[in-house]
Amino acid sequence: MPGSAAETGAAGAEYQPLLFSIAYGMTGSAGDAEDIVQDAFLGLTRARQAGTTITDLKAYLTTAVTRLGINYLSSARVRRETYVGDWLPEPIVVSADSPGPAEYAELADSLSMAFLVLLDALSPVERAVFMLREAFGYGYPDVARITAKTEVNCRQIFARARQRIAAGGQARGSAPSPARRAEGEELARRFFETADGGDLDALLAMLAPDVVFHADGGGKAQAISTPLHGREGVARLLAGLFRRGRSLDTSLRLAWVNGQPGAVGYDARGRVFAVFELEVADGVVQAIRAVVNPDKLRHIGPVSDVARLPHD
Repeated sequence: MPGSAAETGAAGAEYQPLLFSIAYGMTGSAGDAEDIVQDAFLGLTRARQAGTTITDLKAYLTTAVTRLGINYLSSARVRRETYVGDWLPEPIVVSADSPGPAEYAELADSLSMAFLVLLDALSPVERAVFMLREAFGYGYPDVARITAKTEVNCRQIFARARQRIAAGGQARGSAPSPARRAEGEELARRFFETADGGDLDALLAMLAPDVVFHADGGGKAQAISTPLHGREGVARLLAGLFRRGRSLDTSLRLAWVNGQPGAVGYDARGRVFAVFELEVADGVVQAIRAVVNPDKLRHIGPVSDVARLPHD
């Protein structure tokens, strides 16, 4: 069709941030999100080649991405149930030294790791309805159209999903103000410096009493298999991790991870071995999430083997 290729390219540039964010919110995987977005555009091309008239590109593409995400979750559930250890999403990392690429603008303040872990308890359709409504602000008529449900059904699904999310913890907060963002970045800098310096008392003072440490090794990297709760245990774990890191000549670079303050760990050769996300509130660290599963780090750069299990 005349103009189709040019129009498709323009749509890709305009809607890529939103489409990637929806796909990532559905899957928790950067790589799979990119594949889903690509599949949605392939479907758009095929529809046009078949003579289909598409009057609202944004609506068509968001619907395609969401439904592809639902299909993905339905097929991935068995794999998720057999996952080794604590599951965390693939981290989306933006350097602390720059505002980051535009494609992550909508994602950064909407889909923290904590929020995605809560979403993982929902069914595929519940996840789609709740995320479209809660994270992206879609009205019920649009949510109904995208998910092929009635508005009444979507309201019921959302209410049920919200109850399940509330039972599991808090849903996402509002986007941080520039002041809160700067405060979080400064706390992260001091936190990682303190952990690296080995001052246990100073580290304890920066942790909430009920702080929790989550680690995702996926059975392929060294990581605790269940969350660790409590300030003293987490502080001792961190001290040990950073002591080992110093012996291996590793380094950390501050970053924003899923819109939260964090850091990326690199080995002596500059390869990624871990990503840390901090949940900060009331001037202390409430939760730490560490992704060391090498399969979840490949989209960031070359992956190190310093944390790999011997049999991997």
